[in-house]
Amino acid sequence: MTSSLARWGGTGRYADIDGPVHYVDFGGPADGVPMVMVHGLGGSHLDFSLLAPRMTGRFRVLAPDLLGHGLTAPDHRRSTIAANTDLIDRFIRTLADRPVVLVGNSMGGLIAARQAAQHPETVARLVLVDPALPLVPRSRPDVAAAMIFGRLALPLGRPILALRRRTRTARQQVREAYDRCCVDPSRVPESLIVALVELIEHRESLPGIDDAFLASARTLLDINNARRAAWAALGDIVAPVLLIHGEQDRLVSVGSAREAARRLPQWTVDVLPGLGHLPQIEAPDRVASRIHNWVG
Repeated sequence: MTSSLARWGGTGRYADIDGPVHYVDFGGPADGVPMVMVHGLGGSHLDFSLLAPRMTGRFRVLAPDLLGHGLTAPDHRRSTIAANTDLIDRFIRTLADRPVVLVGNSMGGLIAARQAAQHPETVARLVLVDPALPLVPRSRPDVAAAMIFGRLALPLGRPILALRRRTRTARQQVREAYDRCCVDPSRVPESLIVALVELIEHRESLPGIDDAFLASARTLLDINNARRAAWAALGDIVAPVLLIHGEQDRLVSVGSAREAARRLPQWTVDVLPGLGHLPQIEAPDRVASRIHNWVG
């Protein structure tokens, strides 16, 4: 995987946090403010491979792979939301010398928000990109996305994942993911698709990856189904927050972002038209510019 990282200037490394945890050091000024980027469910450091180089002029950018994701093998470790929040906390304390700008996408947004709420001394600013927010009653979830997550919550989750691998090539899996997560999948560079195919093919040999994925997915659903507690936890965040959300996101309704703007007026909420669940991949220049301008 080192060759694929080189395409975006990143260097793969490992930290020992109760076992090997893979992360990518994208570089940046040695004295720059640390920026830690947290990917979503089923994602990896590659989810930030287009955004990170646009931030390294100002920040020292690091992107870890969560437990059971990317190149961080489960290694008999739990991969729940709580376990991955603990991982991010220890990652920040191990590799950063000061409070960080914490960036989270999708499930990574939920983890980043929990980190900021529970350990405010570690987070100077929080950037949430299409975070996994609680569904609001008046918003309509995408039917296909709701069915996917509903099936994963059932005991049949593992056979479904195994069947998907048997019946779809790695490239087909990548294409399906971008069709679901992007408004215009043609915006995704071919070089990123190739890197993701390499990563999927490598991960096929790792034991326990399906169980790790399902543990993350199920605890994600459990947290956001407890809507009152989920919204209350977001209210505990004291760091400045920028929430960026693609208006045509099929996985997390833009209605949830607008509900966050209503409930949490101290947050800065930007809805980006023409983008889906991965604006940092579909429009990295727009997202980078917005973050730079907000940090000021």
